[in-house]
Amino acid sequence: MESKIWLSSPHMSGKEQSYVQNAFDTNWIAPLGPHVDGFEDDIQNYLKEDSLVAALSSGTAALHLGLIILGVKQGDEVICQSKTFSASANPIVYQGATPIFVDSENDTWNMSPELLEEAIKDRIKKGKKPKAIIAVHLYGMPYKADEIHTIAKAYNIPVLEDSAESLGSTYKEQKCGTFGDISILSFNGNKIITTSGGGALVTKNQEWKEKAVFLATQAREKAVEYHHKSIGYNYRLSNVLAGIGRGQMEVLDDRVKARRAVYKAYEDNFSNIEDISFLDEPTSAFSNRWLSCILTPSETVREALRLKLLEQNIETRPLWKPMHQQPIFESCPSYLNGVSDALFKKGLCLPSGSNLTENELDRVISAIKTYFRA
Repeated sequence: MESKIWLSSPHMSGKEQSYVQNAFDTNWIAPLGPHVDGFEDDIQNYLKEDSLVAALSSGTAALHLGLIILGVKQGDEVICQSKTFSASANPIVYQGATPIFVDSENDTWNMSPELLEEAIKDRIKKGKKPKAIIAVHLYGMPYKADEIHTIAKAYNIPVLEDSAESLGSTYKEQKCGTFGDISILSFNGNKIITTSGGGALVTKNQEWKEKAVFLATQAREKAVEYHHKSIGYNYRLSNVLAGIGRGQMEVLDDRVKARRAVYKAYEDNFSNIEDISFLDEPTSAFSNRWLSCILTPSETVREALRLKLLEQNIETRPLWKPMHQQPIFESCPSYLNGVSDALFKKGLCLPSGSNLTENELDRVISAIKTYFRA
């Protein structure tokens, strides 16, 4: 059997090693250290927009701390995009709050502004104004930021922007990760850049950044002895992993360019196959194309194609299963229009890594063309 083609594997540049070696040479192996500060500076300089960054152990940790900082508590409700990975919704439950799921629109596959406002009005009518909105840039495609944030401001509800999949994407030339009252990034092993495991909280509020760092370091008060007045978490990024991140930041633009080239190759090669369609970029958007996704005519076709590619050692996966379909969230209120359900049935994520070789990309393209000719 030919070698495995992964959906989205880590892509090291070689630049990371000097930072990691420096951490070893200086014995900065424990959490925190100069690379953490440097990594935060690197991200801030990339995002601009007066961004302040707290480097953390994961994007999930950043979402959790974001909800805490926004005051989400037991019994509250938080609106969340249904078409997303479960990590977007799980931290809501960590806080004892209830996720309120909102369906997608077809232009970006992200949260529908119309349904968002409908959900807000209905929750207020039922006596429970949502405490926050978690909006996601799915697969690197920016959500409709103007509409979503206009609605959020009209009802005075903060937005927690989930940019785990969208570092390098822009909406109207502004970087994703800078739109929310609080935003989060992920540097998991499959993301556009990686620190092996890691994430970041982004805000323009200095007090909020300081609170995130405080909570992420076990909420230790400034005292000689270990003194605690709040519950804290072990959520800070280590100096070694931050060193990997610093090397990755040097090649971020190259990684985005490479992933967009993979998407373009798929688009060019499948444009004449009637049973394949793509998510086009709106004129306002620039997507990092973290994952290249296609839509097929039906769930039957999607699954048959996935299995055929698996036989050839090519990893693919269905689009995210909507949160309102997940057994753990089946009792949560949802505001639906059928879009995310249809996307889940028909959609497939193709190998998209920036380290795909020309031969690997040709293998994927050839296998898909062969399937649709059969």
